[in-house]
Amino acid sequence: MGSTLKEKLAALPKERQAKIEVRAAEMIAEELTLQELRTKLKLTQVQLAELLGVRQDGISRLEKRTDMLLSTLRTYIESMGGGLELVVHFPELPPVRLRELSEITTSQSEPSKSRSRGKSKPLKIHTARGSKSASTAIPAS
Repeated sequence: MGSTLKEKLAALPKERQAKIEVRAAEMIAEELTLQELRTKLKLTQVQLAELLGVRQDGISRLEKRTDMLLSTLRTYIESMGGGLELVVHFPELPPVRLRELSEITTSQSEPSKSRSRGKSKPLKIHTARGSKSASTAIPAS
């Protein structure tokens, strides 16, 4: 029988085990849900709702979504003091930051009274694994 991962890790020098643990923790920290990110920044849903001008239940629904407009995500991130960049990855190219899309979504993230909920077109995001539609906005209070 082959050895398990635990056995292989235990056979490594202690210094190497420590480096692996640190890097594993870094990788886990690099991937958070919106709720985990908000919590890490010590913000409540109520506080964030006040910043965005929506109700708390709107923040709760937003954090549970798996699909949303980039402008919605940008507004959420910027309200917490962060910034959003879109980087695409292809096997044959280095990572590419989409500059024009960042500029477009910044201008779209401004609330517009003339924009109605049902009229926005879904945005297709193409990735190496397929495509996703994003068609949801932050609910109004």
